[in-house]
Amino acid sequence: MEIINLWDNVPGYEEGHHFPTLEYYKAENKRGRGAVVIFPGGGYSGRAAHEGEGYARFLNSHGIDAFVVQYRVAPTRFPYPLLDARRAVRYVRGNAEKYGIDAEKIAVMGSSAGAHLAEITASYRKAIDGEGADALDDVSPFPNAQILCYPVTDFDSHNGSYKNLLGDRCEEMMEELNPIRLVTPDTPKTFIWHTETDKVVKPECTLKYVARLHENNVRTELHLYPDGWHGMGLAEQNPIVSRWSNDLIFWLKMMKYIEE
Repeated sequence: MEIINLWDNVPGYEEGHHFPTLEYYKAENKRGRGAVVIFPGGGYSGRAAHEGEGYARFLNSHGIDAFVVQYRVAPTRFPYPLLDARRAVRYVRGNAEKYGIDAEKIAVMGSSAGAHLAEITASYRKAIDGEGADALDDVSPFPNAQILCYPVTDFDSHNGSYKNLLGDRCEEMMEELNPIRLVTPDTPKTFIWHTETDKVVKPECTLKYVARLHENNVRTELHLYPDGWHGMGLAEQNPIVSRWSNDLIFWLKMMKYIEE
């Protein structure tokens, strides 16, 4: 694993807070030119390793390169987690030739609040503070696909994530950062899964998000499992839910991110 600094001088960085980095996990037996940029979950207060490194090594085992973004979390607030996420996509796209990646086959992947970050990376189109630091910021930050695991969508799905991301601007900005409202026909193709018995992030909000994708003709694959708890990651302990990872690999093959 290689650790990459996203900037020489990080915009908005405060001494003593987390320093954002990108971790490159190289597939030793590469099977295609796609890549996945991963945002671990953690309610915008932390980053769960099993939803970062765990996913990256799984993807590597199927021949695809992965990048884990150690983005800033509370007490750092919006826009800096999104700035880190956009910078990560820009870095991967801007260095696609170096890594043997197709610049138009970059997917973002996230779990829980990390999925919310993936969603707004895909669909929030406004400029944000901290952009324009150097030539890399001229590269598009918008992914070509998104992979969402038990995602936080609107405020109702998990209000704690919004409060950690927005702090005292939560009431002011929560609808602006509502992925359900942000979906347009330009939102990238989507793979998404959740469990019906998730007690932390409401699955009914995921269904609202999927309905909005459908209304906008965004190509979407949804898996909703009848039983399972929040934060399962690869769900290796549950033989039913764990099928999602094999379905994801099939989807990545169908999308030509992985070649047969």
